[in-house]
Amino acid sequence: MLALSKVGNSAYPDVSAVYSHISDPREKRRLALAEIDKSPFSWQHVRLVVVAGVGFFTDAYNIFAINMTTVMLGMVYWQDSNDGHIPHDADVAIKVATSAGTVLGQLVFGHLADRWGRKRMYGLELTIIICTTLAQALCAPSLAVSFVGVMVFWRIVMGVGIGGDYPLSSVITSEFANTKWRGAMIGAVFAMQGIGQFAAALLALITALAFRSSLETASDVSHCDDGCRRAVDVMWRVVLGFGSVPGWFALYYRLTIPETPRYTFDVLRDPEKARADADLFRSGGKGEAQPDRLRRLQEREAVRRKYSTPRPSLREFAHFFAQRRNALVLFGTAGSWFFLDVAFYGLGLNTGTILHTIGFADRTNVFEMLYNAAVGQLVLVCAGAIPGYWASVFLVDVIGRKPIQIMGFVILTALFAVIGFAFDGLGQAAMLTLYVLCQFFFNFGPNATTFIIPGECYPTRFRATAHGLSAASGKLGAIVAQVAFAPLARRGADSSSSSSSDPPTSSSDSASSNTSPDAAAAAATDETPWLHGVMQIFALFMFCGILSSLVVPETRRRSLEELAGEADARIYEVKLVPRFGRGGAGAAPGSAAGSGPNGGGSERWSVGQGSPATTSVDVDEEAEVGRRRARRWSLGGVAGKWLHL
Repeated sequence: MLALSKVGNSAYPDVSAVYSHISDPREKRRLALAEIDKSPFSWQHVRLVVVAGVGFFTDAYNIFAINMTTVMLGMVYWQDSNDGHIPHDADVAIKVATSAGTVLGQLVFGHLADRWGRKRMYGLELTIIICTTLAQALCAPSLAVSFVGVMVFWRIVMGVGIGGDYPLSSVITSEFANTKWRGAMIGAVFAMQGIGQFAAALLALITALAFRSSLETASDVSHCDDGCRRAVDVMWRVVLGFGSVPGWFALYYRLTIPETPRYTFDVLRDPEKARADADLFRSGGKGEAQPDRLRRLQEREAVRRKYSTPRPSLREFAHFFAQRRNALVLFGTAGSWFFLDVAFYGLGLNTGTILHTIGFADRTNVFEMLYNAAVGQLVLVCAGAIPGYWASVFLVDVIGRKPIQIMGFVILTALFAVIGFAFDGLGQAAMLTLYVLCQFFFNFGPNATTFIIPGECYPTRFRATAHGLSAASGKLGAIVAQVAFAPLARRGADSSSSSSSDPPTSSSDSASSNTSPDAAAAAATDETPWLHGVMQIFALFMFCGILSSLVVPETRRRSLEELAGEADARIYEVKLVPRFGRGGAGAAPGSAAGSGPNGGGSERWSVGQGSPATTSVDVDEEAEVGRRRARRWSLGGVAGKWLHL
């Protein structure tokens, strides 16, 4: 048995030292990646999860914070024109802008991560998020541009950065992780979204307490005087601007992380660099490794002469997914994410009713309104979302991704059906319970697994592109929920009752501290009279999610190469030139110098691309390796042919 040398720590054994005697790059790749897959969980894995997770903390914070601040924007910029309420069209534009930018970022960054490398793109998306978050906090109207126009612009650009974080963080974590805990590591990165939501609500609560004296002077949003407006103006800028702070701590580590060994092996075809980068990462180093240049060039030349690997391109991507099996998997990951996000983002339409039900929508002044909204969000996030996220982290490698996803869709189908068809007969406790259960099984269910699976089930050269395409499909579902289903839920509502713009944080101005929970909940329901019908439609979407999940592969405790169909090292294709007998490459089949496949001479294959090669491989020797071969002949002599391994 091979003994590992004592270099670095246990995250990645010193594969370059152990396998330096092996000349076949395919075998080196197989053994090196096997060591990565079997490496014990260590501090380097924890650091990777934290660095990648900070990005998702920032993503969720920025998306959730805007829901907490739109009511503040109404008090500041629409006090005179709309009685302190942000217009519905402006509210939708600001929120949908982020999702639109996210779709673009997921598609563009996903493809570029496969084409140019994970390392080149990682950190760029976080830089975009940091800069645009600060720009939003400094937004103000002018004579040339409106406030909404400036805010929408920066939200779109920020969305591009958020979108880029989805495929990059998932794929990088997946390719550095060991097989045993890969699902938990990717799930932990995604679970930082729950912490980001909690932080956004917490900071909104802190700022409300900090400006309490100024806010208590206004009885409601339409009576916010200059002192109140000044306080609220500072509050929303602080809440949004804080979203850039965590990113500063992770940016350096993202910019200095080495390229993933799998990408360097499979796409760059640089085995020596891949092993060196793995050694650098496991030893806690930063940046790129600097292996011996001569040895690196020799290995790259050997790989170039002997092997050919399809390069990542849109044409190759289309060819790969034109195959029925691959297309079904892509439909499963993209379709499941789309069906999920329609209901996941649409559930926010019911948040206003839930806040009324649990008593966090009552107030006598602006301070109580903002304070109760923040506390109510903290309660809901802690009750359902965060436990669901971490239940997935702890159980995804035990139960499996596919069972959790299907289980979640089944339970959510039942929950939405109950909410939709029994809406009018549900009491306060029942509505609250159903809402919390939906939040829990979203996150201990398809919301986590739809992020995990696409980062595992595709080949290295398409992994980020396919993940980005799947994630973009989900964000399209979010846009559908915000643009189509939000107005649908308000169908039949009076214009006066629908003037409030943000269901999670606002309510009817007529509510007061002595309003009963039942009456307050009824008032919230009046703003969305067709909400029950929307919940019924969401139940149908969840049922469709069950069907699309059936074609998704189970990835638990399986290597990425096995999932991609590369378990037998097919990522490298050997190009052989037929040479018959002992007469050299130019001898024709059946000539005196040798005989062809039907002759009695000794058949040999020269490795190369139509030129004399320094290495010959006997067919008998190749048979001893035990791999299946498929040979295609050409009588041209110098024409190269492919041997698929």
